[in-house]
Amino acid sequence: MNIPLKPETGDGSLFGRPLFEDPAARALSRVGVVDVGSNSVRLVVFDGAARSPAYFYNEKIMCALGAGLSDTGHLNPEGRTRALGAIHRFQRLADGMGLSELTAVATAAVRDASDGLDFRAEVLRETGLNIRVIDGREEARLSAQGVLLGWPGSYGLVCDIGGSSMELAEISGGEVGRRVTSDLGPLKLQTLKGGRKGRKAHIKAALNDLHTQMGTQRDRLFLVGGSWRAIARIDMHRRGYQLHVLHEYRMTPRAVQQTTKYIAQCKDYEALRLDCGISGARMALVPLAAEVLARLVKTFRPQDIALSSYGIREGMLYEQMPQQLRDRDPLIEACRFAEAKDARLPGFGKVLFNFIEPLFKSAPYARKRLIKAACLLHDVSWRAHPDYRAEACFDNATRANLGGLKHSERIFLGLALLHRYRNRREGTHFEYLYDLIDDKTKVEAEVLGKAMRFGAMLWMEKDADRGEIRWFPKKKLLELRLTADAMPLFGEVAEARLNSLAATLEAQVVVKARRR
Repeated sequence: MNIPLKPETGDGSLFGRPLFEDPAARALSRVGVVDVGSNSVRLVVFDGAARSPAYFYNEKIMCALGAGLSDTGHLNPEGRTRALGAIHRFQRLADGMGLSELTAVATAAVRDASDGLDFRAEVLRETGLNIRVIDGREEARLSAQGVLLGWPGSYGLVCDIGGSSMELAEISGGEVGRRVTSDLGPLKLQTLKGGRKGRKAHIKAALNDLHTQMGTQRDRLFLVGGSWRAIARIDMHRRGYQLHVLHEYRMTPRAVQQTTKYIAQCKDYEALRLDCGISGARMALVPLAAEVLARLVKTFRPQDIALSSYGIREGMLYEQMPQQLRDRDPLIEACRFAEAKDARLPGFGKVLFNFIEPLFKSAPYARKRLIKAACLLHDVSWRAHPDYRAEACFDNATRANLGGLKHSERIFLGLALLHRYRNRREGTHFEYLYDLIDDKTKVEAEVLGKAMRFGAMLWMEKDADRGEIRWFPKKKLLELRLTADAMPLFGEVAEARLNSLAATLEAQVVVKARRR
């Protein structure tokens, strides 16, 4: 249901060799995508190692191309003008960024409108951009690939809602299976005859038909699309949820039921919109999308629900990746890239991980990948002022655009990096987030952070091997073995940091000489 993580053995190590050094991966260092949707037109330029996308540039224009399409059969004239202007701008921006080309797709509005082909020809004539118009099944496939970019190997049902359509795709073991499309986009529902009663009957019938085509789907439901994200913001607001990161935000079926009811009973949509930071154009569609979501969850009865900020645009990036890059853990690759770009000594994270790993011998792979990520990130915030470095680390880890990371894992990673620079976690601006993990996990994060804090003092060479830690949990004994040439590095501050680590472990410390 989430990432069924497997150890990677590309170079004989637990996580393999960094693939962003490979020419095939470097070729993906900057990819530009234009998504011409029924509600918005967006430019996204991805930068970096590509496996975990870094958003070099991201701009959206709400054009409502599909508004009124069901009644007129044509693209919204005002929306068409705005979309053309947006694409003109995006093409010029791409030229300024040195992109060799933009990849552009158009979805339901352009494919359904009688003047869709004419609009496509106009864009080509005016801007030189060739838009690929995709059908609903292809839209579903690309959206599902976007989910796989963030959750490799996951399984469940992907639901992507746009302005004029809604797609479903089955994913299992990293592959996209059955795919279907429907007319359940909120722009189309706006013009449906019969009022609320007729709309509810239409939604129920359409979803029953989709259920017949897709079969039982009792795993995770992945939600993709702006309307779903807006509903998730409202769910956070209703619950008083403090970590305002949409990607990997989880909702239960009961929470969805409560939130869609909360939206339906809302007396002041403008106040709710402002409280949740939702645009006016998007908020106008939220009540309709909420009706679809309530029936979707009731029909397919998923075990749980996760928001994906990755969708069709990320799916287009995924399409261009070599398979060896697709197979990699997006978290580890992103952290490796961050270390290579920002750390004082790129490559030292691997040494640090190998040094402290004995403290976590019995940890499952899912925990070790977080430990590895922390070691790779332990020095990327070194430019921050020393008084604020610990909080900067926590803020970066919990809010950064990282794939394959649950909210609880973000807090664990953030706390570990906070303790890399600070012994105590009390007295920060982020204490209200600590309760997203339990006390045992907080202590594990503290141990990791203090281990990194100590280990970083012993050497500043990426290939050094001057010492080792041995941990005997039953005896509560922490043993440090150092080579003779490393002993001068074990000064007063290093000793104090080792003792702080031992205190958290409730252990005794023994320091011994080690032969090379």
